[in-house]
Amino acid sequence: MNPRIGLGCEGLTGKSGEKTSVATLHAATNSGITLLDTGDFYGMGSNEAFLGRHLGDRENTVLSVKFGGLRDPNGNFVGIEGRPAHVKASLAYSLQRLNTDHVDVYRPARLDPAVPIEDTIGAIAEMVQAGYVRRIGLSEVGAETIRRAHAVHPIVDLQIEYSLFSRSIETNGILETCRELGIGITAYGVLAHGLLTGSYRPTGQPPFHLPWFHEENLATNLALVDALRTIADTKGVSVAQLAIAWVLAQGEDIVPLVGASRPERIPEAVAAAELHLSDDDLAAIAAAVPPSAVAGTRYAAPLMRLLDSER
Repeated sequence: MNPRIGLGCEGLTGKSGEKTSVATLHAATNSGITLLDTGDFYGMGSNEAFLGRHLGDRENTVLSVKFGGLRDPNGNFVGIEGRPAHVKASLAYSLQRLNTDHVDVYRPARLDPAVPIEDTIGAIAEMVQAGYVRRIGLSEVGAETIRRAHAVHPIVDLQIEYSLFSRSIETNGILETCRELGIGITAYGVLAHGLLTGSYRPTGQPPFHLPWFHEENLATNLALVDALRTIADTKGVSVAQLAIAWVLAQGEDIVPLVGASRPERIPEAVAAAELHLSDDDLAAIAAAVPPSAVAGTRYAAPLMRLLDSER
């Protein structure tokens, strides 16, 4: 088993096709990856339905489900919903789509600013007591919210973006708070939306919501990737493997999610878990990509304002 790497499942219902996605899922589970992360708004429920059809034996998997992201018929996000009634209704639909009687970790995708976190977590806690949920997680919330939620029911982990390009949890009290309370970190975005794969090439109009890719920032950020490539080459690994290994090296309590959509990506990610980074390696990486050198914020300003973790 390889519990230190999880599979972010959103890409399994993207453009790869069902046959490729099934092969990717099975490559992950056969390689020992146990943590599978999905959301009820991934593909408007189709991601959960895909897992329900193809996951099979649940004995050796940890199924993590996010809820609360609201979308319109065009797929655009229109808000966050954390009311207790929504918590329970969303879980009921997720259990049906996933073809299971429980989920291992259930978490609000974001903080609903109109609903006290105590109410949202309290509703999930009732589902824990009823046997439909095993553990409760959080996603993209700040230190104060973490403490308030944990006071209602023990929180098992916080899902949050964490990579060489996104390191605010180190300075805003989130990582410190989680470690004080014994809460793990599930890190998504470990490859910085593709920049840290080492193979990104600009094509077309960069997405508005990702300033790292905007024209005024991209050259600077790709230069940082090139600096990492030099280190990766000396170790005989890819930039992506080095980036994953760096996240793993930040603590035993951190599990990176890898969003693979093709089966051949799985062995590369699993091999990164075996890559040892010495103190000299970590110092070289820190010198190559200091946090202050990354150009642009991880999301556009309107989206950053919606993140409790960035307040």
